[in-house]
Amino acid sequence: MSRLESMRRRLSAQIDGINWAASLIRDTDGDVLEMGLGNGRTYDHLRQEIPNRRIWVIDRVLKPHPSCVPPAENFLQGEADDMLRHLASQGCKMALAHYDFGHGIKDLDVAEGGALSPLIAAVMAPGGLVLSQQPLIGLEQITGPDTIDPERYLFYRAP
Repeated sequence: MSRLESMRRRLSAQIDGINWAASLIRDTDGDVLEMGLGNGRTYDHLRQEIPNRRIWVIDRVLKPHPSCVPPAENFLQGEADDMLRHLASQGCKMALAHYDFGHGIKDLDVAEGGALSPLIAAVMAPGGLVLSQQPLIGLEQITGPDTIDPERYLFYRAP
């Protein structure tokens, strides 16, 4: 599979996963967390699909498309571990989190996801959903939509 085909598969998984998760959290409490803003595509889709929730965003830099800049009060710039600790200290609880950090080096990405997992779990509302392209630990892995290859995108429920 070419890198272009892999990217198409990732984008389709993100769209289907966000749509699926948005339908499951409609009647629950909690905010939404986007970990890794990048160009802002998934953030923009979250805004569209979950318009009445506060969406927190964590990233090291703010470089999205101009139409995808989050409100300043919702953007946490810095290292993910520090920003997740900050959210936890504020008592923030997430109904949905999307984990989209990555360096593009599998071993490094898996290690980072594992290290951040307890911090992610600490900000999740009970039963909250986490969508991730990297494996996470300490959360219950669940089956996502059947349109997504289970090896391509991962789905978790917080205890």
